[in-house]
Order: sequence, then C-alpha cells, then structure tokens
Amino acid sequence: MPDEQRLEEQFLSQEAERMVSQQIDKAEQIDIDVQTDLLKIVQGQADGVSVSGQGLIIKKDIRVQEIKLQTDSIAINPLSALFGQIELNQPVNTIARVVLTETDINRALNSDFVRSNLQSYDLNVDGETVSLKPQEIQIFLPGSGKLEFRVKVLLTEMGKTRSLSFIGMIRPRTHSQPLMLESFNCTQGEGVSIELVVAIMQKIKELVNQSSFKWEDIVFRIKDLEVEKEIMTVMIETQVRQIPSSSTVVSP
Repeated sequence: MPDEQRLEEQFLSQEAERMVSQQIDKAEQIDIDVQTDLLKIVQGQADGVSVSGQGLIIKKDIRVQEIKLQTDSIAINPLSALFGQIELNQPVNTIARVVLTETDINRALNSDFVRSNLQSYDLNVDGETVSLKPQEIQIFLPGSGKLEFRVKVLLTEMGKTRSLSFIGMIRPRTHSQPLMLESFNCTQGEGVSIELVVAIMQKIKELVNQSSFKWEDIVFRIKDLEVEKEIMTVMIETQVRQIPSSSTVVSP
C-alpha cells in the first residue's frame, strides 16, 4: 500500500484485505485500498474502495487470472469501522475488470460448485416441451473474437431420454455488434430436427445475451466482453449489499 496513506486508511485497508483473504482459498497477490479519513469514518462515509488481485481461487476450482475493482462512495457503520470491521449501511455500486484464461474457464465449468448448480432447460418445440440437462461444457478461445463451445446434454422428449453432443462457434456480443453464430453441428446422437436446433440456438442466445446474474447477495451486470486467444476479459458492474464478516465465512 502507498506510503502516503493515512493511518486510518492503512488500518481499514489491512482489515479489508484480511476479511477478503479469509473468503478465498488462495491468492498470488491481493491489494485493497480504502479511500477515507478519520472525519469521514466518524460521519459513516468513505470515498471508495479499490481492489486489485491476481491468481485468486475460490470454491477450490474457480480461478480468476486478474481482477481490478473500484467502488463509488460508500456509507459505512462508523462505530464498527473504528474497531476494524467494515459494515455497509447501504448497497455499493462497483465496476470490475476480470480476466479469465481458457484453462480457468474450463476448470470452473468442471468444478463441483458449477456442476452442482447446472439446471435443466425446457424448450418449446412446435408446442411440445423438450428438456435439456447439461452434462459437460467446454469453452475454447481460438482468437479473432471467437468463442467455441462443446456441450454434452441429456435430451428428454416424448418421455424418452438420450445423450446429445454439439459443437458451435460464436462471436459474443459487444457494445458494437450483436451475437453472431458462425457454426453449429451435432457430434453425438441420432441427430435432431431443425425445429429443435432452432430452439436450442434460441436458448443459447438467451443465455449468452443475459446481462445480469445474481450470486448470494451480489448482482452482476456484464457491460462488455472481449475475447482474445485463450483469454477472456469481462467488464462487470456489481451491487454489493454487504461485506461478509469473518464469522460468516464457511471454510472450504
């Protein structure tokens, strides 16, 4: 942390680093800077918090290559802050730049945490409900702004269940272009109808274009996505309602 930091900034920054470190499994580097002074703490205010980190691992198998995050001004509980605990009095808006490698993405997709949270998707195919349950998902980043996906699902239609695998290539939407599909092929199974392919592509479009997600008490909104060879960079807006205290951290 910078030498010119005030004592109270150093104190709160070190406490914030300690709290965050207790909630992750491993970090190659993490640095948190709380921007405030004693008068603002007494008034329950802080100008903001910046976070930078590399090689962060949570839930054992979810790894982030790099993250840089900055909050706007925050309202804190002044009494708790004076005793080294940061408690938010209202939700805080943040903007984050997150870098993920191709290896990180696939490691996360195959983690117990993600696999246990995979859900079935119901598709409407000519008035009939068809269910897809993802079994395996792989993502490849070949470069040129392209993303390749390989998916194995259990397909249930007309009371019968069978395995189906498909591979596709897309260009994710950005602020200047919509989602573009370059290719889609079934690689395992007896083949599917054109109507089912259209329904699957519509569901993929919905999932890829989904701009907001929620995990626990945090809402994520994807503002921009940049895909390069073996690297994905995501700009995310988040709203954090509370910083968990060490007493609420569940050990892996």
